[in-house]
Amino acid sequence: MPAFIPTRAAGALVVAGTALALSACGAVAPAGLPAEGGVDYQLGGASTPPDGVTVVVRDVTAQPAAGVYSVCYVNGFQTQPGELPEWRADAPAAILEVDGGPVADPEWPDEYALDTRTDEARAAILARRGAEIEECARKGFDAVELDNLDAHTRFAALSEEGGLALAASYIDLAHDSGLAVAQKNSAELAERGPDLGFDFAVVEECLATEECDVYAAAYGTQVIDVEYELSDDEFDTRCAEAPNPRLTILRDLDLLPEGDPDRLYRACEG
Repeated sequence: MPAFIPTRAAGALVVAGTALALSACGAVAPAGLPAEGGVDYQLGGASTPPDGVTVVVRDVTAQPAAGVYSVCYVNGFQTQPGELPEWRADAPAAILEVDGGPVADPEWPDEYALDTRTDEARAAILARRGAEIEECARKGFDAVELDNLDAHTRFAALSEEGGLALAASYIDLAHDSGLAVAQKNSAELAERGPDLGFDFAVVEECLATEECDVYAAAYGTQVIDVEYELSDDEFDTRCAEAPNPRLTILRDLDLLPEGDPDRLYRACEG
């Protein structure tokens, strides 16, 4: 948990073994991010957007921000904290198990990997997370951010192909529900992202990792970047010297809401 408006390729990604193919599909992606204004990333709690902000990202459990382009966060490839017992009871096929136990994210030990390896497992995941995507649409969000697309890089049992197969199902469902879809991180997939169906990107720390140009090459100005680890001075320097997404901000790692004394929010002028 802690990146132009492309047209979607006319098709859904289908994975069979290691082969990737496109099948005809009539869904049309909604418009992407607005051309003006700033962004706030509010997963730690909803609050009034700062002046000039036109894009706000909030968790699926929250309501969209009024009067701005609202992006709905869904953890598409891992469980959320506290969810594991419910998943194991209701959809055991959806949980990745190795040596008889669920596999935790090494950096987020209260999140567990979802199993994208088989059609059965992906269907079980889609039944639950797909309902959240539809909830985003019912609430009035404009887009959905699917976190942990890069799960295959942390869990050896998973494959890129399985993750992309699940992503394709999410994308189709979101587009059919009237939502644009954000690629989350995964710079190695950015070049393919628009053809896979992603409409824009939400990335973390591309200034710090010097990967912003990779996302820009794929998505143009349709990139949100959230930095966490840079100092104020480093952030100012990177903003001034390096090409960076217009929608770049520096936030505290806990993404605390307005009013909390430890909240950090600074916008990169680009």
